[in-house]
Formats: sequence, structure tokens, C-alpha cells
Amino acid sequence: MRSYIRLIAFLTLFTLLSFISCAKKRNLNLPPTPLTAAGLIPHPVEIKSTNASFPLDKFTAIYTAGTKEMEDIGNFLAEKITFKTGLRLKVNPESAKNFESRILIQLDNDFTIENEEAYKLKILQDSIILTSKTPSGAFRGIQTLRQLIPQQSNDTIADYSIWVLPTGEITDYPQFEYRSAMLDVVRHFFSVEDVKKYIDVLSYYKFNTLHLHLTDDQGWRIEIKSWPKLTEIGGKTQVGGGTGGFYTQEQYRDIVNHALERHITIVPEIDMPGHTNAASLSYPFLNGNGKELKPYTGTKVGFSTFDCGKDTVYAFIDDVIGEMASLTPGPYIHIGGDESLVTKKKDYNYFISRVEKIVQKHGKIMIGWDEIANATIGENTIVHFWRNKNNAQTAAEKGMKVILSPAQKAYLDMKYDENSKYGLTWAGYVPVNTAYRWSPENYAEIPIDNILGIEAPLWPETITNIGELEYLAFPRVIGIAELAWTKQENRNWKDYRVRLANQTAYLKSMNINYYPTKLIDWK
Repeated sequence: MRSYIRLIAFLTLFTLLSFISCAKKRNLNLPPTPLTAAGLIPHPVEIKSTNASFPLDKFTAIYTAGTKEMEDIGNFLAEKITFKTGLRLKVNPESAKNFESRILIQLDNDFTIENEEAYKLKILQDSIILTSKTPSGAFRGIQTLRQLIPQQSNDTIADYSIWVLPTGEITDYPQFEYRSAMLDVVRHFFSVEDVKKYIDVLSYYKFNTLHLHLTDDQGWRIEIKSWPKLTEIGGKTQVGGGTGGFYTQEQYRDIVNHALERHITIVPEIDMPGHTNAASLSYPFLNGNGKELKPYTGTKVGFSTFDCGKDTVYAFIDDVIGEMASLTPGPYIHIGGDESLVTKKKDYNYFISRVEKIVQKHGKIMIGWDEIANATIGENTIVHFWRNKNNAQTAAEKGMKVILSPAQKAYLDMKYDENSKYGLTWAGYVPVNTAYRWSPENYAEIPIDNILGIEAPLWPETITNIGELEYLAFPRVIGIAELAWTKQENRNWKDYRVRLANQTAYLKSMNINYYPTKLIDWK
């Protein structure tokens, strides 16, 4: 495979050099543009500016070297350039006689940076060369290139439109392996198209994971063919009333595939042993709280639990996890585990230990909220910190990896301030600067080697549609993207707020209903 990729890369470069030698050179008087002033989010590891310019115009073509997946990335870039500029760039055209500048996207198995998502972007006056070790690295580099394309063309250089990009070199890779947002589709249901739109914008800021909270007291949102009443009964409610909803397995696969095309992994969550009213309402033998079951449309938590002593409950869980594992190509299954307030401690710990074995049986790595750290579980299981620092520290002491989602910093369902239309305040206000100005590298005294990454959860108790979701998520989730990708020495609030202000055009182009906080001087 390595020799094949090298051969393709050699042939492509040889062809490009031939194109360059026979192409008619334009005499364009392009204005110098500094790459270091580009205002990229997340901020790259290293930027070197050469203060010249590259012309993106109708004479530009895209070339890919390597696999079919790389060609798909080239086509993705072409589509996004069309969306932003109206230009329709050819991808791997057979002839080069009409092209005088080019974008080359290539793999290099001898890439010197070990990180799987690393890339190098070299922008010359007639060529852009994006090199990476993996397609995921190339895809992250594509997002940087998209941000470098100006919103407006320069129509004074020639008798046609040219988008002028700065020249130089960018070397980049993420600080944390796991960079995620979470969306609860239970309290209020969101359509497949809503989730896809969220994925699209997350990928632009180099997120690589979306955690979907699929089950809770208020509803069950994923079809399980072996247990159909979960959606027939449990899928019909949501907070405040309404019809609820659920994803068929085909719809879930559609979401997963849409995410995969954007190099994002879906992490499904089946919450248990608490937050299980909808499941127990559908199949009463699961119920362990001894109380009458009825549909729940409120927001209080902690009243439900599975019966942790029944083997039939674990047979049910085995079926559910088995179907979710077969639908989910990513390595993780999230089992919740939080706020199980009516589950006896001994039963809870037994339950978590037994469910871990079920998840592992189906070839997945278990993730659970930080309460699971006190159960007898292996160091390969991942603890998701949201509230209790002691739990997170316990996990680190056991050698486990931790995902950081401290509610006071990363919960997108908290109000920005007293003027926010939507959101809660139980963890306090979380304005844009609070969401950005914290250090995951040493948060809660968790060693950085134990930190898998960062996630920004959004629980929709107070929202009902995609516009309200966007209001709570944006712009705070953009700051989380930078915290997860960019090392601390390259992060600075004063600089970031200027770069964030320059995201206005992109957010508007995507019809994002962002919160126009007064902390940012929006462009």
C-alpha cells in the first residue's frame, strides 16, 4: 500500500510539473497578504508567513494523490469552495491546459509528525500543497484552507474575480485526541437534518466526535429491532409534552455516515441504570424503583432505576448494546451512569461492572459519567467528568483516561448571562470568556497524560428547535474547539476574541443563530 501511494504521488507531482512547464503564466499584480494575520480557529501550532499571494480563481484546479478517500476530500473541498465563492473547480482534470494554479492534497507515509490528524499546508504563489499522514489529517487541513479563503473576491486585479490567499507554511496537529460536542436529543427531539447541520459546523472547527444522548426518562430515541416497544411507547414523549420522535436504524446510519464523511465519530449514549423511565415504561420488568410507571415530561432527575439484580435486565442490555455496536463503527459506547439517585450504591457498582463486560463483549470501549469511577472497572474504560472532581481524580489514579466537561465551563445549556433567552443557571452563567478562559491541561489536578480530551454538552430542557440550539452552542462551542486543539501557549483571550469576531461571515453563511454577546466586537 505504501509503494502504491508513493507511486500515485510521484505520478501526480510529475504531471503537475509538466503542467507548470507548459502553462501560460499570468502576470498578476497580487497584493501581499500576511498569513500570520489570517485569524484561524483553532489556532495552529506554527504559522510562517512569506507575505505573497496565491490566486484562487477559475484557472485553479484541485489534484489528489493517494486513495479514493483522498479524492473524496478533494471533491468536498471543491463543493465548499463553490458554496463560498461560486467557483466550480475541477478535481483531477485530465488536461491542465486551462489551469495555471493548483491545490494538491497528498498523503505521505513518511510524514514526520506522529499525530494521526497532523497536516502541513504550504502555500506558494502558484500552488497549494497539503500533506498529511492520514485522510483525517488532510481533512483537518482542508478546514484551515477553507478559512483562508476571503469572503469577498478582489475584482480589481483582472477582468474576472480572484480570491487572494496569503502564502506561507502552516504546521498543525491537535493537543487532545478527543474533541467533542454532545447533543441530547431526548428532552427535545432534533431531526436528522438538524443533527447533520450541527455536524457540518463542528467539522469546520476540527471537532472529531459527536456524542448523541439517545435515551432518558423523557424518551427513547433509537430503534432497537429486538425490543420494538422502546420507540413505540418510549419514543412518544418529550419535555413539556409533544410527540417526541426517534431515529430508525436507517436514519441513525445516515447520521453516522454523514459524520464519517466529515471524519467525525458518533458516540451513542444509552443512559443507565438511572434516567431509565422511558425504557421501563416500555418494558416494566426493567423497573427497579417499585413505583407506578407513567410517561414523564418533566425535567427533574434521579427518580428512576433499572432493577440491577435481574438477569433479564442484563439480557435486555446485551441486546441493546449489541444492536448499537453493529450500527456504530466508532470505538465507543457511552452508558451514562449519572444521577442514579435511587439505585443502592452496592447495586450501582455491580451494575456498572457488569455492563462494562457487555460493552467489551461487543468490541467497544465503555464511557460513563464520572460517577462510574468508583465501581470496579478496568483502566480501558473512560470516565467522563462533569461535576465531581474527586471522581475524576479517582479515575486518573486508577490509570484511566478522562474526558473533561466541567459544567461551570463547558455546558452549553447554561445561560450566557442575565440577558440570555434560553438556558439554565444551576452551574452559574457561562459567558463566552468563561467558556474559553480555562486550562484543561491542569484542570481539577488531573494529569494531562490522563486527559483524553474535551467535550461541550448541550442539554435541551429549555429549547425546542435548531435555531435555539444554535443560540446556546454558538459561539461558545467554537472556543471549546480551540481549547481541545490548540496548546496553551498559543491561546490568548485578547487575540481569540478578535479571531472569533471574524467568524461572523461564516456563521451567517450557514444561517447559524449565534448569540451576539457584547464581549465580542462582531464584524
